[in-house]
Amino acid sequence: MPFCVYIIQSLRDESYYVGTTQDLLNRIERHNQGRSTYTKTKGPWKLVYKEEHPDRSSAMKREYAIKHRKSTDYILNLVDGTHPA
Repeated sequence: MPFCVYIIQSLRDESYYVGTTQDLLNRIERHNQGRSTYTKTKGPWKLVYKEEHPDRSSAMKREYAIKHRKSTDYILNLVDGTHPA
């Protein structure tokens, strides 16, 4: 089963969260149930971007790369499809 790098957006304050999972639907449900420390106060959340990766290692490297850009513009470009993954 492939791993997924995902970006969700808070419907409360429009902030973004980047994560990695092997079960995307379950993970988003957990975010929306308040079962994740960082995201519990900012829900509800909606999925705005996802990428599939063949293994956990490559997915985590990609998550790290996105997070360490520290750029909302970069995330917006990914979400809009105007920046190559």
